[in-house]
Order: sequence, then C-alpha cells, then structure tokens
Amino acid sequence: MLTPRHRPSDTLQGHLTYALRYEGVDLFVLAALFKALPADEVAALVRAEPTSAYARRIWFLYEWLLGAQLNVDDPGKVRAVEVVDPRLQITASTGSISSRHHVIDNLPGTAAFCPMVRRTPRVEALIASDLDRRARDVVGRTSPDVVARAAAFLLLSDSRSSFAIENERPSPERAVRWGQAIAQAGEHSLSIPELERLQRLVIGDARFVRLELRVGGGFVGLHDRQTQAPLPEHISARPEDLRDLLGGLIVYAERAETRVNAIIAAAIIAFGFVYIHPFEDGNGRIHRWLIHHVLARAKYNPPGLVFPVSAAILREVAEYRRVLESCSRRLLPFIQWRETEDHNVEVLNETADYYRFFDATVHAEFLYRCVEQTVEVDLPNEVRFLEAFDRFSAEVQRIVDMPSRTVELLRRFLHQGNGTLSMRGRANEFAALTNDEVDKIERLFDECFGSLPLPDEVEIGSGAAF
Repeated sequence: MLTPRHRPSDTLQGHLTYALRYEGVDLFVLAALFKALPADEVAALVRAEPTSAYARRIWFLYEWLLGAQLNVDDPGKVRAVEVVDPRLQITASTGSISSRHHVIDNLPGTAAFCPMVRRTPRVEALIASDLDRRARDVVGRTSPDVVARAAAFLLLSDSRSSFAIENERPSPERAVRWGQAIAQAGEHSLSIPELERLQRLVIGDARFVRLELRVGGGFVGLHDRQTQAPLPEHISARPEDLRDLLGGLIVYAERAETRVNAIIAAAIIAFGFVYIHPFEDGNGRIHRWLIHHVLARAKYNPPGLVFPVSAAILREVAEYRRVLESCSRRLLPFIQWRETEDHNVEVLNETADYYRFFDATVHAEFLYRCVEQTVEVDLPNEVRFLEAFDRFSAEVQRIVDMPSRTVELLRRFLHQGNGTLSMRGRANEFAALTNDEVDKIERLFDECFGSLPLPDEVEIGSGAAF
C-alpha cells in the first residue's frame, strides 16, 4: 500500500514509470502493451525526457522485446542505469552495457525466454540460508565411505520418487537406469537432441508414444467420459513455437550457470520446460531431471551427491500441484482453442509469451523449500541411518556370526516389528537364534535406531497434474 502522493499521473509515461519504480519489470505485460501501442507513441515518450533513467529503460525494453528500433536519438552523456531494479527482482549478477540506450542489461535471459522472480522476504531468507554450504558441512564431517553409500541411496530414492509422482511403479532396472541418468545430469550441455535422448530413456517402449518434439497440440487434464472432449487444466505451447521456446530456455540455462542463483535458475528452467510441455510423454520426469542438471552445472551439490529433490516433492505433492497450476489456471481463460478430430486441442491464438515470461516466484520458493528439506532432513537422516546401521551390524557380529545380507534382513524384521522380532522371524528366518541372542539384538536395535527417523519407503502419491 502506498500513499496518495505516490499515485501516478494517468498517462502512459506515468504508469510505466510507476511500474518500473515500485513493481519491477513484468515482461509479459510490457510485451503485450508494446505490441498494442503505436511505435511513435513510445518514441515520443522517450524523446520527451531523453535523459530520464525510466525513459531509457522503457526504450530498451521496447526494442529488446519487439526486436524493432524506435526513432530516438542518442540521449548524450548520461549515467548508465540497470534495466531491472535488483532490489525488486532477481537479476543477472553481471550485465552488459547497451551503448544505444545507456543502460546495463541485467536481465537473466533473452527475449526468447526470461521468466522473472520477485525478491519476496521468503526468497531473500532462503538465498541467505546458504544451503549448499550446509550440505558441504554435513559431507565434510562424514566418512567418505558413508557419503558414497548415502549418495547411492539418495539417488535411487530420487529416481523412484520421480516415477511415483507420475503414479508409476517402475521395474527395478528402469528405476536404476533413470537414476543413472540423474547421476549424469550436468555432464553435457543442454540441447534439443539431449532432451530428446532423455525422453527416449524415460519412455523405453515407444510403440504407443511419439518420440521427439510434438507435432500436434498438447494439454494436461482429462477427457469427458461420454464424448471424449478434452477438459484441459493446462494447455501446452503450440507445436510451431516449441523450437523457439526451447532454444530460449537453453540459452537461459547457459547464461544462468555463472550469472543467476542456482536454485532460482533451476526453478525457472524446470518449470518453464514443463509448461512448454514439448513432448507427448515424459515431460514430468525430464522437468525434474533439469533441476539436477542446473544444480550440477552450477556445482551447487557436494561432489558426487545428488539432492533427492523428487523425494521432497513427493512428500509435498499437493503443494507441488498448486505450484504447477499457479500459472496454468490463471492463463487458461486467455488461450483460445478448439477440439481436434482425435480429441486433442488446437490453439488458435498467439500464446508463446505465456511460456517465456511467466512469474516464477512461487516456483523458486517451492524448489528452495524442497532443497532445504533434502539438506536439513534427507541427507543428515541418511547419514545417521548408515552410521547407525554400521554400528548395529558390527555389534550383531559380536553376538552371532552372520552375513551382511542377513544382518540387513534382520534389521528389516526389527523395523517392521518396532524393535521386536516377530514370531514368524523367530520361527523361520532366524530360528537358529537363541532367546538370549534375540533379547540382546532387540536391545541393540533400540540403542542404534530407537530415536532415529528411518528413511521413508517410496510410496505411490496422489499424482501431480504434469
């Protein structure tokens, strides 16, 4: 809330200046506005105050968004100003000078793809939390062997969780194969062929799904049971816009590696991809893979460790759905479409800007919370569990000699029995143990695991829209 003295004059210049000063840069609104305005009207606004910092920013943004030059002369010797106010929005850490406009281009992306994030108190607090340093602290005080084993378990957990979010139960081989793809995230630069390779890996059996970019429309939602008419909750980018949008996303990823906060860049790239929805199937898992790719390229994770972000998302799947829908439901009324013969959708109006200029603030906040859970909960719990298991295994071996695989089976029985070996276990798998040995092992289990939250088993969630 601002006082009446802040009210802008009821002119184009007054409202644009007010927006840039107090609200930040909304590229989606500006693009729509500039397309509707005569170029001469914008040029006259700039010429009226050629040295004004706000007029020069408006001038730059007009030409940057539309790719067309205004009839405006050089403003002369003036101090260059940043296009985006870094106090209001997340910007690139370094910018380039536009000598024509005398501004510093600190936009994090290009006109082909540039979602923005507002500097909310929550975003500021999360940036200041130094999650990457805290993760390295946990790793630094843990033995390399335990770290390596924790990394393997967390990787598999992320792979299984990513399938569970889609309501799928993959075979162990498929889960491991996708986990390997996650482990390799960041090794190669992003490209359309690389994304298509990932889709082939995700789908596996391509007999009923088109691989490579869509050639038809796309939507997320249901079909009417009687008529099969589409009931969209989200409508994907038009097929003719896919290469341009993905090209912009790829350039954004390259620019962001050293110029944008890693988690914010990951949120923008991953959610931007899933909104574009370039494939017939596999978009959701590739969207989550992109989070790992961006964090790995920025060297945000401790070496050799993958944050199990999908496991955190699975625990918050209802909120995940709300985040996914935060843009889709708001924009759906503005997308004109018709049903096709195969009960798909055909988009009838220009929609590319919906996917290249969305506000990604809630997406960045959500992803930060997920990474925070992995650093504060998943990673320490996995390390504590493995250290506790090592102690349990060593002490069991002092009581009775048994193979490591049998020790793990014994731990599972005790876990299922809340620390007590079941009658079935006593009568079958562990019938060779004496009552005295069982009593000692049960006490040992309580000492090692009694106060420790054990790693969750991955369960099928309610499913996310995307």
